[in-house]
Amino acid sequence: MIRRYGERVDPAMRYTPRPGAYVILQRGRDLLLTVQDGERPELQLPGGGIDAGEHVVPALHREVMEETGWRMDRPVRLGVFKRFVFMPEYDMWAEKICTIYWSQPTLRLGPPLEETHTAVWVPMDEAPALLSNEGDAAFVASLL
Repeated sequence: MIRRYGERVDPAMRYTPRPGAYVILQRGRDLLLTVQDGERPELQLPGGGIDAGEHVVPALHREVMEETGWRMDRPVRLGVFKRFVFMPEYDMWAEKICTIYWSQPTLRLGPPLEETHTAVWVPMDEAPALLSNEGDAAFVASLL
């Protein structure tokens, strides 16, 4: 059974499945996270949706570059969780299937490619309380 986080599921609501890959990028005792600007800025693990026809690991490398400007080492899969959320940028309710990986950042090529993201370093032991979703926080806390 996959652990579930996020909004309460409404049985009358249609949720669109949205697979994604996210990574805990660790350097020493710090994590490289991303702040997504918006109405309510959110601190998140780098990552995002997997496009149709895209494989999970290349998607994760693409998302890390877009959201942080960094390359990373080979990711190691830690597990998966689900989140049921409204995604305003797509105007849809989604069942996000979030596969979580661990890796190390290896090379900063520049600023994030996505203008709405800012890469930030956060002490690993502080990250669970700062992350914007419970699933991300639970996976980081499991490494402490």
